[in-house]
Amino acid sequence: METVRLRTPRRRGSGPRRVMLFCALIGFFIGGYLAYLRYIPNGDQVVPEYGFEYPIVYRGEVLNTGAKREVEELKLPIEAVQQVLGADAPIRYEAETGSIILTTADKVLHMKTDALTASMNSKPFELTVAAETEGDRVYIPLTPLTELYGLQAEQAKGGSGIVTLFESGQAIQLGRASSADGVAIRSEPTIRAPISEQLGRGGAVRIWGEKNGWYLVQGPLGYAGYAAKSDIVLAQVEMIPELKRDEPFVAWKVIGSKINLTWEAVYQTAPEPAEIGPLPGVNVVSPTWFELQDGKGAIRSKADKNYVAWAHNRNMQVWALFNNSFDPDRTTQALDDFGTRFRMIQQLLAYAKMYMLQGINIDFENVYTKDKANLVQFIRELTPLAHDQNLVISIDVTPKSSSEMWSAFLDREALGRAVDYMIVMTYDEYWASSPRSGSVASLPWVERSVQRILEEDNVPPRKLVLGVPLYTRIWTEKKDENGKIAVSSKAVGMEAVEELITERKLKPVYQQATGQNYVEYTENGALIRIWIEDETSMKARAELVKKYGLAGVASWQRTFQKPGIWNTIQDTLNLRP
Repeated sequence: METVRLRTPRRRGSGPRRVMLFCALIGFFIGGYLAYLRYIPNGDQVVPEYGFEYPIVYRGEVLNTGAKREVEELKLPIEAVQQVLGADAPIRYEAETGSIILTTADKVLHMKTDALTASMNSKPFELTVAAETEGDRVYIPLTPLTELYGLQAEQAKGGSGIVTLFESGQAIQLGRASSADGVAIRSEPTIRAPISEQLGRGGAVRIWGEKNGWYLVQGPLGYAGYAAKSDIVLAQVEMIPELKRDEPFVAWKVIGSKINLTWEAVYQTAPEPAEIGPLPGVNVVSPTWFELQDGKGAIRSKADKNYVAWAHNRNMQVWALFNNSFDPDRTTQALDDFGTRFRMIQQLLAYAKMYMLQGINIDFENVYTKDKANLVQFIRELTPLAHDQNLVISIDVTPKSSSEMWSAFLDREALGRAVDYMIVMTYDEYWASSPRSGSVASLPWVERSVQRILEEDNVPPRKLVLGVPLYTRIWTEKKDENGKIAVSSKAVGMEAVEELITERKLKPVYQQATGQNYVEYTENGALIRIWIEDETSMKARAELVKKYGLAGVASWQRTFQKPGIWNTIQDTLNLRP
């Protein structure tokens, strides 16, 4: 007989209910865990490990380098100092000689690693501890950094070893723990982060910023971390002492007067002062007297006491020009280390004293781009020492372009901070060997050149001098046998152009596009073209000086003049609106 099994009927819906119950339990546990993460604070206290005996904190950020300590003096790595003072900090280390050079607007401090002897503006400067190197790092004693830059450092108590850096004149918001239970400073802006430092009620912190309802703070032990804003009450503002600086050097003491400089090109023989004639309005002359002779920093001089006496008798200042012979290799060698730079500086200062000069004009051209920083360093080292002798330092720069050897090597922004005046040589828009003829300095091109330096390089208008040409080029365009136009040119002065126009009975036409008078004629089958430098072009340039509030005008060079041009420049610069 067959056995029949009866099935027990399953209750309808019991399976889904079990699933729902299981999901509810999981949700309960997840919710509880999330609540735990959100509302239950982490009570673990963990001492941060920064990897250095004396970690450095700046503005609440732990730097990836540490300080050193010798006796009672801290030493700071150059990278940390640069982070405080800025990437373009005026601190230079030269590994080959162990030289460290610190510069400001009025001081040059030179020290060497492992040496207690140093010099400030060429005078002995006493160090308590020496600078040193460790691996690739260079450490500088704090004392000179405080004296030159106002940099302050504080080492936390309690054994953390943390060193906090402060800028001169820095304002820091302080706070205090308001909770009766004190305040936990955590490694991250969340209560689940471990505690770096625990403050009692009223405990003080420095506040460096805020994030997601938390303050970025430092407590007494110096650890950088986060405290809940609700647990901190703001207190007073801490002021770091402002560095007391010397009275700034006044470069131009002729109140209410613009600089009206003209260069005196001195080639083989010195000009005879008696033959120069009157230069109405000119208040500075710059003779091209000094030239870099070799890569060791020797300078050749063509200076002339008679010329200085002539200028001084006419109430003119003398800012003698120093050039690099336009030799790039020689320039590289001379700028490469402190020794050769200092040799050049010593010679320039000695010549300035010997010839009773009022300034030095630097004209370095045809320079490798790799020497950009070295040129800035030379100017930073020269200017304070020149100011000690009451000398004005100016530098000549070209308009901005992509040319490596004539423009790209110039860090105009850094140079503008270091010099008293920057002279922008707004010539040659179309140069001697240009494949096309054109103006030496059309007015729109000149104005754009000025604007770019003011706007892109942040050179103050009061420091910028407009360099203008007293010469033009006579261009010749002639077709060769293949029908291609060959272009050639020669530079001539103002009087030569006037004589040519009179001789050929030419009638100049004003060109709105260039802001100049223009003539052309044919000769021997060639087209001769001249963009004229005269009263019209010079007046327009001098008006740019007034429009942009520039320091003045510098003209290249005196012998290209015609006598009346000086009155045009003077009258335009001094004309009141």
